[in-house]
Amino acid sequence: MKKPERIVFATGNQNKVKEIREIMKGFDIPVVSMKEAGLSIDVIEDGKTFEENALIKAKALWEKCGGLVLSDDSGLEVDALNKEPGIYSARYLGYDTSYHEKNGDLIRRLQGVPDEKRTARFVCAVAAVFPDGSDKVVRGVMEGRIGYEEKGRNGFGYDPIFLLPKYGKTTAELPQEVKNNEGHRGKALRMMKEEIEKVIEN
Repeated sequence: MKKPERIVFATGNQNKVKEIREIMKGFDIPVVSMKEAGLSIDVIEDGKTFEENALIKAKALWEKCGGLVLSDDSGLEVDALNKEPGIYSARYLGYDTSYHEKNGDLIRRLQGVPDEKRTARFVCAVAAVFPDGSDKVVRGVMEGRIGYEEKGRNGFGYDPIFLLPKYGKTTAELPQEVKNNEGHRGKALRMMKEEIEKVIEN
């Protein structure tokens, strides 16, 4: 495949774009957000898995601009809550509810649940649609536990309640480089970077 001039990432979330650029550093193809590419899509994410939703978004954007398009879908799975909020992580308790409220609700629902049963994971599926219309989806996972209170300011979403036992800290208390290295999105993006490099080389 001829090297594309850019990668368009299906997000308008600037926190995410910053994180993606940091992880894809050293890749000589610029990553632009939909907004920077002057694009917008209105997609109904009605998949049953993170992978399906990521691919729905990527395909919808590719239909608009072609080229190489990436999209991700990510969320939190809490084992004691039957893997909730899962694919509904962003919509949990409603889109307009703050993450402070979402986090508080999860902590309340886990009241009395001991440490060893508070296991949870962040999941990120990254989908690519290539210039020829073929696609690929990869999954990155970060295992951890749900804490008892919000801690840390270096993060967003569910980061302040997600504990990484090996550090004894939440992902919102860790430096960005550690998060990029350990994180679900970082793992998925590095896998995808390898897939893109394979396709470009062939």
